[in-house]
Amino acid sequence: MTYYYRLGTIPHKRHTQFRASNGSLYHEELMGIRGFTGIQSLLYHLYPPTQVYKVFLEQTIALEFEDVGALRHRHLRTQKALSEGDAIASRIPLMANGEVCISVAQPTEPMSYWYRFAHGDEVIFIHEGSGLLESQYGELHYHPGDYLVIPTGVIWRILPDSSTAQRMLVIEAQGHIEPPARYLNRYGQFLEHAPYSERDLRPPETLTPHDEMGEFEVRVKARDRITTYLYHHHPLDVAGWDGYLYPYAFNIADFEPVTGRIHQPPPVHQTFEAPGFVICSFVPRLFDYHPLAIPAPYNHSNVDSDEVLYYVEGNFMSRKGIERSSMTVHPNGIPHGPHPGMYEGSIGKERTDELAVMIDTFRPLKLTRQAVELEDMQYPYSWAA
Repeated sequence: MTYYYRLGTIPHKRHTQFRASNGSLYHEELMGIRGFTGIQSLLYHLYPPTQVYKVFLEQTIALEFEDVGALRHRHLRTQKALSEGDAIASRIPLMANGEVCISVAQPTEPMSYWYRFAHGDEVIFIHEGSGLLESQYGELHYHPGDYLVIPTGVIWRILPDSSTAQRMLVIEAQGHIEPPARYLNRYGQFLEHAPYSERDLRPPETLTPHDEMGEFEVRVKARDRITTYLYHHHPLDVAGWDGYLYPYAFNIADFEPVTGRIHQPPPVHQTFEAPGFVICSFVPRLFDYHPLAIPAPYNHSNVDSDEVLYYVEGNFMSRKGIERSSMTVHPNGIPHGPHPGMYEGSIGKERTDELAVMIDTFRPLKLTRQAVELEDMQYPYSWAA
């Protein structure tokens, strides 16, 4: 739940006349979720946001899934997944179900157009690189470790810094991505026991209304296709806005870990929730401090979940043979746990410096053809003594 925020110039009273210095009316737009019952923002445009002059189909979206084979644990070496282009064109979809699609991307150039995902929110985790997220809500600089949370319907583009290599983990939801409800009080404020707070969320920093004429392209992803809309006016023509709905950044380094005398279960790492899945952050932390504690996780069966873990930095306490930007997939139906030697080897250790992002889904994921090309085929046997 984001908090109330405003940028730019807005009228004292909503839904009333609001005029520019030349006497023309600003054009008010309500952007909200869940009909008129969810969080929302009011934006004030120089031109009506409906003034499109040309619409055409850009491309259809069809994921190529692998043939269903033996149920097994997977290890995808995404370090070998090379891509280029902008932040959309460079995406490599790896797995999906009806509620989420998980991709990696390595943008090599800025987006020359703006983009909108119409079916849900997106989280872009910045593994490497820095740059600018530009939207009708303003400009927001990003850095390594940032989760960029972009609500559905936001028009945005990413302009990477040319001096830094870019690596991103992309999570597309068929719904809304929010902080876990148990972190919030009934007023929507973060509770004291939550692992992060409002101070850790970074909203857009500056807002510049663009009063420019020409040809401007916005691409909208919806209904398994991307449609191009052309405008004569700049799409980022907002003079001011206020409300609770806007893109923001949250850095994984600001997630405060929960520790205890004995090993804590994965829900203590939860960062966001969405229909059908959760996102968790594994960050550097002290290990368990019971005199007989075993810091490595116990074996567990994902009875209701597929577990996806994206390894960012450090040495993961329960895994061998995992490299930076590796991705493991542990499906429901079969147990998994620490690799041989890691369980007993963790005894007596005081802390871990691992950094990872976990996505747990509640319906099975299907892997794409691109994912299978990155697979370490020996991983299912890595628990053998």
